Amino acid sequence: LADIRQQLSVLYGEIDGLRGELSASGTLSTGLAGNTPLDRLNAIEAELQRLTSKTEELEFRINRITVDGTNRIGDLEYRVCEIEPGCDVNLLGETPSLGGVDSAAAVPEPAPETATGASMAVGEQAEFDRAKAALDAGDWRGAADQFAVFVQTYPGGALSSRALYHRGVALETLGEVSEAARAYLDSFSGEPEGAVAPDALYRLGMALAALGQVPDACVTLGEVPTRFPSAAVAGQAQATRAQLGCP
Repeated sequence: LADIRQQLSVLYGEIDGLRGELSASGTLSTGLAGNTPLDRLNAIEAELQRLTSKTEELEFRINRITVDGTNRIGDLEYRVCEIEPGCDVNLLGETPSLGGVDSAAAVPEPAPETATGASMAVGEQAEFDRAKAALDAGDWRGAADQFAVFVQTYPGGALSSRALYHRGVALETLGEVSEAARAYLDSFSGEPEGAVAPDALYRLGMALAALGQVPDACVTLGEVPTRFPSAAVAGQAQATRAQLGCP
């Protein structure tokens, strides 16, 4: 990961150099439509930024799993030593980091990212299930708070879009429609082709209508059958558009 970041830094430097050369030669144009050199450079830079963010998020996940795995192994070593004749727990020493990863205890903060198809971290599913259980039990406030914590703990995780969607449902039930709309939007934006994307987009449109933003609601609801023609909510979105008098 460190080598990848170093290579990316070199690429950033080359991009800056290319931009400078193009500017100096007069071949760099701005504000023009089409595939200009600047357009291509900006596209490359945007992709590199995405890769950098992904690299940092992967490093965060690897280190977090390493810390958890190392602690579990250390605990197992201690327990085995307690029952093994002649073993002195005071001589066990520090458990080496799992997989030989250095500085595993210093887990870096993850870079904000909306990743799709990410693998789940240790404990991610269990925490999601606890929040979902609160939602199913009708504990709307508890569910909303738990899902909020979940999204902060596992940004860009495999279940982030689902968590945001369920948080939106809880907030909407509590009457906090504006916050619910934001949760639905973040859910859809984070994974626009995900399992809950059709429902998130539909509920976003409904929330916008409830907030009095009917034109925006019409546009949003119109996207549901366009993007997801086979989704269960596609027909509901069309019916709601008719009720709102959408053009």
